[in-house]
Amino acid sequence: MYLSKGKMVSSKEQNSIYDIKISTVSAGCISGHDAVQELTAMDLAMKLHYLRFVYYFKTPTFDGLTILKIKETMFNWLNHAYIPCGRFRRTDTGRPFIKCNDSGVRIIEAKCHLSLDEWLESKNDSRHKLLVPNQVLGPDLAYSPLVSIQLTDFKCGGKSVGMSWSHVLGDAFSAVGFINLWAQAIAGHYPAHPLTMAQQQNQAHDFHNPNPNLDPLSVKRVDPVGDLWSTSNNSKMETFSFYISTSDLTRLQAQICGTKVDQRVLEFECLCVVVWQCLSKVRDGSGPRVVTICRNDLRNRNKGTITNESQTISLVKTDTPIGDYKPLELVSLIIDKADDDRMEIKKTIERDDELPDFLIYGANLTFVDLSDASFYEMEVRGQKPVYVNCCIDNIGDEGVVLVLPTPKGSLDGRIISVTLPENQVLELKSVLKEDWGIA
Repeated sequence: MYLSKGKMVSSKEQNSIYDIKISTVSAGCISGHDAVQELTAMDLAMKLHYLRFVYYFKTPTFDGLTILKIKETMFNWLNHAYIPCGRFRRTDTGRPFIKCNDSGVRIIEAKCHLSLDEWLESKNDSRHKLLVPNQVLGPDLAYSPLVSIQLTDFKCGGKSVGMSWSHVLGDAFSAVGFINLWAQAIAGHYPAHPLTMAQQQNQAHDFHNPNPNLDPLSVKRVDPVGDLWSTSNNSKMETFSFYISTSDLTRLQAQICGTKVDQRVLEFECLCVVVWQCLSKVRDGSGPRVVTICRNDLRNRNKGTITNESQTISLVKTDTPIGDYKPLELVSLIIDKADDDRMEIKKTIERDDELPDFLIYGANLTFVDLSDASFYEMEVRGQKPVYVNCCIDNIGDEGVVLVLPTPKGSLDGRIISVTLPENQVLELKSVLKEDWGIA
């Protein structure tokens, strides 16, 4: 099923996409053998979220590669990454699992009347949504593809590769690893072993809870969704992004530290504090008093494995109005008081026989550190993307802030993508400019 959410794109951009064709590509040989891939508790906790990526490539990256040739490279790629080609089934108890039946990845071909440069000149973040499938899983869950890819040809010869990734498969780092395998397959390079998915660990949890009816603060329980894995927002959501240069980061860090010149604030914490404080002003200075912070857990990440187990989900909370904090005090709160909530989420999923449906991103204001994601390591025929857009779809009303790399890497600053209820966006932009000099 396909849904449309967020700010409307301009009619110029909407009408520029044409000649749309839909097909399916799977592994070139029988790969899944109808194996069953069980889901972990964290997979189930993430099942309502979707990751959308758009990679922009200039000519001559795909010059001479016909769609038939491109699909041939995909056949070979998916031989080594067959789990995302499967489809969902349910056990007798209703618990979902993936049947590795090689049903394939959905492919959408499209063309654009604009050149790549004309497209990227626009400041409307919602335009990226036209270049990536906006699918959700269900309501025909047994037939819904877990991954969809859109290939859009610009009039200049450039091409965008948009991928919709069901978060139930794994986090953003898993998704990036998956599509980077395709780039390697185009060059004729393949992994020694097929892509695997993290296994459910049969751990003995102590399910004693003094408040058994209370969910962890890091999640928002929603009404049961059945076989349509999607929810609706109470507010219309809007996304905007801005670039922070290295010199801007240095200035912001100095502004946060003030007279304490011996202090050092890391880039991610710096950006969290800036947005958190500004948003508290938009929300009358009192909150949000609870935020969620998601980061890559390198210690538990294995190459060649897609997983939801290798991203920390930490909760930072306070009873004090955010407006009463100095910026450096908020930094200390994030560093010293962030508690990883993954175990509590897992316990809640496993102790509830009905397998509750949760939102994690946007349940609280959620900061996601993707600054070390290897977006720009996707190299196709010697060319890397000139820009990569990333967003998380189907989020809660509290909003999400993504900290992303730039095309030139960590030495060139960061890109910040903010998704909030649209009635907060204009004022947040104003406060960012007035308090921190961020235009």
